[in-house]
Amino acid sequence: MSHDISELLREWKYETQEVTVRMIDGDDGRPKVQLRLDLGILQMEVDGRPDGERPEGCESWLEYYVEKQRVHEATYADTLPFELTDVDCHRLWQEGVQYYHRYLSFWHLSRYALCARDTQRNLRLFTFTKQYARGQRNKWQFDQFRPYVTMMHARGVAMPLVEKGDYREALRVIDAGVEAIRDFLDEYRLSARGEECAELASLEQWRNEVRKAAEESLDSDAARTVAHLRLKLQEAVAEERFEEAAALRDQIRKLSPG
Repeated sequence: MSHDISELLREWKYETQEVTVRMIDGDDGRPKVQLRLDLGILQMEVDGRPDGERPEGCESWLEYYVEKQRVHEATYADTLPFELTDVDCHRLWQEGVQYYHRYLSFWHLSRYALCARDTQRNLRLFTFTKQYARGQRNKWQFDQFRPYVTMMHARGVAMPLVEKGDYREALRVIDAGVEAIRDFLDEYRLSARGEECAELASLEQWRNEVRKAAEESLDSDAARTVAHLRLKLQEAVAEERFEEAAALRDQIRKLSPG
């Protein structure tokens, strides 16, 4: 059997200006995510660790080290603190990149709930390594990407809300994302450079767009309501129900002050 994938690559062209991704049915009966790269195809599982591996029998290295930390703290609570070594951080970093590729793929497939799931997982990774990694270099290797993953998480959670017209809840999620990025900038004394933060600017711009859509939706709803009330007013006048007609006029004035 040939291991050459040239024909597969020719059939699925790489697009330089966009993320090229698709879902397929795997030979094992489970769906797979495929991301087209310039030199090949990256295939990922939908659930669990993207490469399908179970390090040390755990779902991921993150779950392995979280459990290891829990056992360590229970055993050595008053002595040596738990610490992630350089090797541990390298494993967690490589694994985090896998989840990055997958949540980016989910975003472009409009699988927003799965994008939110994987971004939340990497945010949890950043919190864990920030607390237990050895040295500031290892901590910053992860935490520097917190604004980007926070932005993507907010988008993954808020987009389905926007699509179904729940603008109030979508804005709540976006606002939380904006504040989380601002907290990051404050923590690292970068607030003065907030205008240079692309993730913050992107979320704030989207927030303005969602607010505008919410206002337009309210205007549209009000217009439909006024039209309905005018029909009822005509009926009330025609049937000489003058008290009801007066009440309807008041409602119309409130909804259309101009």
